[in-house]
Amino acid sequence: MNFTAGEYIYINKPYRMTSFGALAYVRTRVSRKIGVRRVKIGHAGTLDPLATGVLILCTGKKTKEIESLQLHDKEYTATLQLGATTPSYDMEHEVDATYPTAHITREMIDGVLANFVGDIPQVPPQYSACKIGGDRAYDLMRKGKEVELAAKTVHIDSIDVIDFNPSTMQLSIRVQCGKGTYIRSLARDIGRALNSGAYLTALCRTRLGGVRIEDCITIEDFPQWLEEQEIELS
Repeated sequence: MNFTAGEYIYINKPYRMTSFGALAYVRTRVSRKIGVRRVKIGHAGTLDPLATGVLILCTGKKTKEIESLQLHDKEYTATLQLGATTPSYDMEHEVDATYPTAHITREMIDGVLANFVGDIPQVPPQYSACKIGGDRAYDLMRKGKEVELAAKTVHIDSIDVIDFNPSTMQLSIRVQCGKGTYIRSLARDIGRALNSGAYLTALCRTRLGGVRIEDCITIEDFPQWLEEQEIELS
């Protein structure tokens, strides 16, 4: 492998690690391996800290392809807790409100999910990396400032129910979607459409373009994987 000329590295990002944290971990070890101070590296498609799954890292000249990689369609599996909400729409924050769920049935869920397939307007989460006047939305929120984000059109190819437990009101789904789709926002909107609330308890990106989670290396296995590579130095 020639990391200076350019390579792809497929990482299965772990829970609670930021995408940049995963990048920094890999960059440190690759730089040390090839004997440079700081190898050029970037990632395609940021994952939230509480999300896991496919993170494509590009080194060297492959960093020029990051923008095109981010345009590829994606697949996620997500678990939603129905009947409650949090400010961030996931477990980063505590539950801030609860809602009735006795009326929610599997048939109702199927009907609601069908309405989210296709081109839909979606407001990004207030706790997101979206920029407002040069500042990240999550930075403004953490400073106690008001954040208003405009709806954007996103495309969802399909939503399939993996499992629904009516006793715990947990709903697991598989989503295939295009660039810019926030699954946290989708969870929020599904909860509202069910005349209730919802937030994510688990999220995994299982595919980005042609790269599946089965193709990815865990952070724990990366040092050994790197040790086994034949390195070509430019």
